[in-house]
Amino acid sequence: MAKTMISTSTMKGNIIFVDTSALFAIANVKDEDHQKAREFLSKLAEERVTFLVTNFIISEIYTLMLRKIGRNKAIEYVEKLSNTAEIERVSKEDESQAWQIILRCQDKHFSYVDATSFAVMERLEINDAFSFDEHFRQYSFNRLPE
Repeated sequence: MAKTMISTSTMKGNIIFVDTSALFAIANVKDEDHQKAREFLSKLAEERVTFLVTNFIISEIYTLMLRKIGRNKAIEYVEKLSNTAEIERVSKEDESQAWQIILRCQDKHFSYVDATSFAVMERLEINDAFSFDEHFRQYSFNRLPE
């Protein structure tokens, strides 16, 4: 399997947005993207890339892990994530922009969390997302790993 290579010089200030799909793949050994996610995470860590999540992503990963893996693992994972990633709060303006994205992209089925992620990424001028969710590519972000 070829290693995914990224050019951090193209990433704004060495920051990558991290989506719930990547977080869950890292945490869940049964996830089909687990190995790929772990390898990419190691590569990003070597390159000292800053991981950025929103408070909505924290909410979503906690809920998903609570349901799929259990309460204790969910709490442990979110606490670790809170200590290792930058957490950007979704603003009222981001939520308004997210709603506009949902209304404008009628042919897409973006979740509200996805749309708020897009709004935050646009506001912070971040183009790269560590995600296995095709919606990031559909909205014209660089979805990594490829």
